[in-house]
Amino acid sequence: MEIKLDLKSVPEIETDTLIMVAFEGKRDERFPAFSQLYDSGELTGKPLELTLLHQTNGLKARRLLLAGGGKAEKFSSAELRKTAGAALRHAKAKAARHVVFALDADLAGAEYIAAAVEGAILGDFEPDRYKSEKEPPTQVQTFTVAVPPGTDSQNAAAALHRGQVIGESQNFTRGLVNEPANRLTPTLLAEEARKMAGEQGLECEVLDQSRMQQLGMGSLLGVAMGSAEPPVLIVLRYRPITPASVPAHLGLVGKGVTFDTGGISIKPAEGMEKMKYDMAGGAAMIGAMRALAQLKPAIPVTALIPAVENMPGSRALRPGDIVTSLSGKTVEVLNTDAEGRLILADALTYARRLGCTHLVDAATLTGAIVVALGHVNIGAFATDENLVEKVLRSAGAEGEKMWRMPLDEEYKELLKSAFADMHNIGGRHGGAITAAMFLREFADTTPWVHLDIAGTAWLDDPKPFLSKGPSGVGVRTLVNLAMNW
Repeated sequence: MEIKLDLKSVPEIETDTLIMVAFEGKRDERFPAFSQLYDSGELTGKPLELTLLHQTNGLKARRLLLAGGGKAEKFSSAELRKTAGAALRHAKAKAARHVVFALDADLAGAEYIAAAVEGAILGDFEPDRYKSEKEPPTQVQTFTVAVPPGTDSQNAAAALHRGQVIGESQNFTRGLVNEPANRLTPTLLAEEARKMAGEQGLECEVLDQSRMQQLGMGSLLGVAMGSAEPPVLIVLRYRPITPASVPAHLGLVGKGVTFDTGGISIKPAEGMEKMKYDMAGGAAMIGAMRALAQLKPAIPVTALIPAVENMPGSRALRPGDIVTSLSGKTVEVLNTDAEGRLILADALTYARRLGCTHLVDAATLTGAIVVALGHVNIGAFATDENLVEKVLRSAGAEGEKMWRMPLDEEYKELLKSAFADMHNIGGRHGGAITAAMFLREFADTTPWVHLDIAGTAWLDDPKPFLSKGPSGVGVRTLVNLAMNW
């Protein structure tokens, strides 16, 4: 889908489908005919309501799609992103080929232009790569954001570019997460990361099993023992051309379990097919680095993705086994299905050794966070107030909902082991918190934020603005964090 910018007033736009936002209780004085739609109740302007008109008196566009934005005073760039996605998906279903989204003067700011592009690109994604017989092909060829004449064209073009880069990078992440485990093993994930790095000018290093053994990553390697697929640790580096004026080096660490059976503590069969998405945190880091390579933040950023399969093979970890992590801490493994924290532990330690001064990890870590927050909010845990405020501010700006969770010292007691430095689980209660407490031990004194995305990385049902499947959550927040450091 080609992305374009046009500085043109609404009556002058020629296209097969024109999209405009209609607000609740706010009639557009430029188009008196719309009042009839409001009066009849056919148009209310409620969020994501879509009304397609074939009679477009006074317009050059063949069809007009009115997309509900809700109350104007509550409409934000996050709402516009959803509106654009829903409108694009609706237009595509109606065989639209050329779509123009017209933004009024009060919506022509950079954040709105970028959000419109992101929403359209995200809405265009379909998880049907492996279907041999697809629905009749309907492809939008061009998506144009139209802003009023007189808008600063340079700033608008920059916003359009930023939105396109971020939207395409989030879809890149979604594409990785959507791959079945037989087509995306840890080795193949590393190949995808290396290929992307070569295209975008990033440095890429892949630590193999032998190198990790030399370093002493016993926690990560322990998880991989039950699989015939070898583990890898993917390291992606972005270095700014001009050294940063602030001494910061952002480390992004993402869980990359390409399939999770639970190991010896095997999961129930129902729903296990979705465990291909257990590498969504790692994929988010790869997608974020793809965007940052093009947008060029002022600070260096390093992403680390420990990638393994968690399988119940003959050499797999057993409950009661003890592993020694890269940090030297020993862990008694009570449950082999709590494997994500084991691989992240060594990756966090290695990130600190590489000189990262601030750490953010993302992982589909616990079912407990879904119990606590459902499928709406990411669970955010932190040891540093300044860093977590930055992350939450970035998430708010990008419309990715997060909720701060506690890390009180009392929870650490639940991880105490009689036979090692700690258990890898803390019991039934507060499971998302004890998992975060476990990771905190390996972030040590480095400012750190942990994002548990288990409830938000996968959509069981489609939304008007997103298809069923991987959401690509976290990419926009991480990009915003690095760009606005």
